[in-house]
Amino acid sequence: MAIQVQVCETFISIQGESTWAGMPCFFIRLAGCNLHCVYCDTGYAQSGGEPATVSELVEKFRKTGLGLVAVTGGEPLIQPGTTALLQELQSCGTVLIETNGSRDISGIPPAVIAVMDIKCPSSGESEATDWKNMQRLRPRDEVKFVVGGREDYLWASGVMREHDLTKRCQAVLMSPVSDLLAPAELAAWILRDRLPVRLNLQLHKIIWSPTTRGV
Repeated sequence: MAIQVQVCETFISIQGESTWAGMPCFFIRLAGCNLHCVYCDTGYAQSGGEPATVSELVEKFRKTGLGLVAVTGGEPLIQPGTTALLQELQSCGTVLIETNGSRDISGIPPAVIAVMDIKCPSSGESEATDWKNMQRLRPRDEVKFVVGGREDYLWASGVMREHDLTKRCQAVLMSPVSDLLAPAELAAWILRDRLPVRLNLQLHKIIWSPTTRGV
């Protein structure tokens, strides 16, 4: 029987986050999430979705002619078919998976790049983090902190240092929560502390309206 996943939507857009920001990308947004972050901007992906086979999604990616695909959510790793999807997508290009850090990332295929969002206290979900994932990170993976204020920044800085994240993965990124923290303020903290992180603005929200879906 063909392996299926529940899909919220697929679309072509500019990758808005991570070190791949600015690149044309095919997005596969899977449905369902095990967390309820207070600032979630994809609440519509919390449930529902339509079934699609892995082969159907791989063919969709192939037909785009693009070389980059991001599997996102929701939380992709709560679906049993996600690993098979990641494995098969690799035949057509570079594969990213965006995950919230609450699920074991060790099953992600070695060549797939994990962009792991470690939830800060203001998200309301920081206690859901699987801290063993810090040791499971691979050299090409990336870690992201979405920062809502000074408390989050100090907490994220401490986590980064405690787990030596700049040596464990490709990049550590910090993003300000929209409407809660000005990018300039976060940038000032990073510069003052000489923190070896990348300021990560949500590029898609700058190009289009923050409420625009499917871009």
